[in-house]
Amino acid sequence: MLNPLVRDLTALKLPRGIAVTLVFLLFAAVVTAVLVAIGVVAFDQASKAADRVDEYVTVERGETGQTAAEEDIDGLQAWLDDHGLESVQIREQVNDWIDDLVAGEISGYAQDALEFLQGAAFSVVLLLFSLILIVVIAVYMLLDMPRLEHSIDARFPPHGGPPLTQQIESALWGYVKGQAILSTVIGTSAGVGMYILGVTDLVEGAEEYALLFGLWTAFIEVIPYIGPWLSAVPPAIYAIFVDPISLIWVALLFLLIYQVEGHVVVPNVMASALRLHPLLVIFGLLAGGELYGIAGVLVALPTMAGLRAIWGFFRERVRFEDWGEDLPDVPVEVELEPPRPAVRAD
Repeated sequence: MLNPLVRDLTALKLPRGIAVTLVFLLFAAVVTAVLVAIGVVAFDQASKAADRVDEYVTVERGETGQTAAEEDIDGLQAWLDDHGLESVQIREQVNDWIDDLVAGEISGYAQDALEFLQGAAFSVVLLLFSLILIVVIAVYMLLDMPRLEHSIDARFPPHGGPPLTQQIESALWGYVKGQAILSTVIGTSAGVGMYILGVTDLVEGAEEYALLFGLWTAFIEVIPYIGPWLSAVPPAIYAIFVDPISLIWVALLFLLIYQVEGHVVVPNVMASALRLHPLLVIFGLLAGGELYGIAGVLVALPTMAGLRAIWGFFRERVRFEDWGEDLPDVPVEVELEPPRPAVRAD
C-alpha cells in the first residue's frame, strides 16, 4: 500500500532509500496524530460518561432519599405489579446488584485487574515484537520492490493492462478507501443520531457523548458482520443507566443505521471495492477467523481482494479446450510387460 507513494517520490529523482524513509515518517506521523486525537477525545468523554453512570447508581436525591437507579427500578416494579406480573420481583435482585457494585468488592476486583494486567503485559510484548517485525519486512520489501516487480514482469509480462503488482496495489487501495468511506459514513450517522436523541431529550445527555459514540462506531465497523452490532453496545448501556425507556430510541436509531448500511452503503461502496460474491466473503472470513482469530478476520477481506486481482491477471492467460468428439486422437506410448514363461507341472 505504501509502494505507490514511494514510486511517486522516486519519480521526483529522490533516492529510493530517502523516499522510503519519508513515506514511513509521514505514515507514522499521521497514525500517531490520529490516535492521539481520538484518544484524547475518547478518554475525556468516556470519563464523563463513567461519572454520569456512577452518579446514576450512587447519588441519592434529597426529596426521595433514593438514587435515580432505585427510582427507575421501583417504577418498573410498580408497572409489573399493575399488569399482573407480581411474581416477577426484580427490585430486590437489582438493588442487591447495585449495592455490590457500589461496595466494589475491592479485593475481587483488584485480583481480576492484576490477572488482566499480567495477560495484557504479555500481549503488549507480543504486539511490539510483531509491529517491529512488520516494519522491518515492509522496509526491505519497499527497498527491493523494483527488483521484485522486474522479476515478476519478466516471468508474467503485462498484457493490455497494468503489471500484476500494480493491480494488487490497486485492489488493496480500493478496499482501504471503501472501508474508510464505510466507517466514516456509519460513524457520522451514529454520532449525529445520538446527538439528535440527546438534544430532543429522548436520551438525556447523549449529545455530550455523541462524538465518542460516533468514533467507537467508526472504529468497530472495521470488523465485518459483528462490528455493526458491537457498535450499539456502549450507547445501549449508557441509555439503560440514564433511562431504561431511552434504550428503545437507541435501538431504533441503530436499526435504521444497519438498514441504510446493508441496503445503500455496502452495496455501493464495498461491493465495487471487493467485487466478490457474498459467499466467498463469508467463507474467507470463516477461514481467517479459524486460522488467526480476530486478526485473521481483519486481514481476510484485503487478502481476498489481492487474490482476486491475481486471478483477474492470470485468467486471460488460461484457456480450456473443448473435449469434442471430432478431436484428433493423441498417440500415447504404453510400455507392455514381456509375457511370462509358462510353468509346466510335472
